[in-house]
Amino acid sequence: MTYIVGLTGGIGSGKSAAAQVFGELGTTVIDTDALAHALTGSGGAAIEPIRAAFGADYLTPDGALDRARMRELVFADAAKKRLLESMLHPMIRSQTSTLVQAARGPYVILMIPLLIE
Repeated sequence: MTYIVGLTGGIGSGKSAAAQVFGELGTTVIDTDALAHALTGSGGAAIEPIRAAFGADYLTPDGALDRARMRELVFADAAKKRLLESMLHPMIRSQTSTLVQAARGPYVILMIPLLIE
């Protein structure tokens, strides 16, 4: 049986340091921020849905999500934020589930900055 532990906290709270220690001890650590960055990077699975919903203006010249521009939009428009989340969250959950299933140790640490939110 694998126990899944959520690791959460604000910026600078020590999530990465704690995750590093757990990783050094052989625990599988799944960083959902890293998954989100991969999904929204150049060639990531979320890029085409983002392009279709928001337009190419929200992508960088190399085809990644323009994080600064998207941040401005979603913090000013709650509906756009929900739209972006409705695209990204299912992808992140799916990849997280796949990684949890592949884990072989007794524990998995899910590093999720917005777990409570």
